[in-house]
Amino acid sequence: MIDYLVYLLTIVGIWGILSLSLNLQYGITGLVNLGHIAFFMLGAYISTILVMVVGTGYVVGFIGGMLAAAAFGALIALPTAHLQQDYWAISTLAAAEIVRLIFKNETIGGTYQGGPYGFSGIPQPLKDSLSSEAFGWFYLGLTAVLVAAALVALMWLLRMPFGRVLKAMREGDEVPLALGKNVGNLRIRAMALGGAVAGLAGALYAHFNAFIDPTYFLPLETFLVWAMVILGGAGNYVGALVGALIVQAIYNSTRFVAGVVPLDADTVGSLRMIVIGVLIILVIHYMPRGLVPERSRRYAGTAKKTEGREHVRTSPSQG
Repeated sequence: MIDYLVYLLTIVGIWGILSLSLNLQYGITGLVNLGHIAFFMLGAYISTILVMVVGTGYVVGFIGGMLAAAAFGALIALPTAHLQQDYWAISTLAAAEIVRLIFKNETIGGTYQGGPYGFSGIPQPLKDSLSSEAFGWFYLGLTAVLVAAALVALMWLLRMPFGRVLKAMREGDEVPLALGKNVGNLRIRAMALGGAVAGLAGALYAHFNAFIDPTYFLPLETFLVWAMVILGGAGNYVGALVGALIVQAIYNSTRFVAGVVPLDADTVGSLRMIVIGVLIILVIHYMPRGLVPERSRRYAGTAKKTEGREHVRTSPSQG
């Protein structure tokens, strides 16, 4: 059970980083990205190719995966930056499928490597120097550090002028345009930044799982990331992590249900998607802002206090 919990928390952390990246694009900026799993896939594949085929170090592999995902985000946003939301969503879904089909049909690194075979035996940092149990704890710690780093960086960004402009874009293009901001350029930067964070999650996943193939990155996986953001609360980074915890706990709990419920393994596996879907419906109906809703800044109280101080300063009793 301890080994399972270590595994579950590691997976929650990896997918938590992925949900943080979608929260930046959708929850903060308002970009409906239906192909988000492509960033995850690029991070996983590019890091694997760099470390396993080219022979670089893990740090280079991780950075390469992040840069490739960021470049892809900017690339798909360049021709679509001025599209309306529904057309934008369709174009991102199509772009993600193009990437998946390319990796599915291209063999890289020799016979039975890449393409439909995927990559097996992906190198894992310190795997040869640690026992299986110690490696699990090590990777959990590494994931926790990167989750914390991503969370702090994104929350810091949100307090910067760039982050405030992204939030203004979420409400419509009129406000940033009135302020002289280039909306298309901002969308490209948001897609690239979110892609880089998702690429980090993909690299983490590849070197933790030690095997990847194109079937791991179907559109269904994008649905899971969206479920995390919607359940947790779009626009709230902590909520995105809470959503990742809930969805992955449900998704990985069927192994215990199979021995209790008189159903075959395939049916029990399908039930987890039903449970997640029902949960989304309930949250949208009763808690439309999510389990951990975004905090709204209110300036009315501050304004009243300022007016009160000004009144005290100008009152006759002050001379």
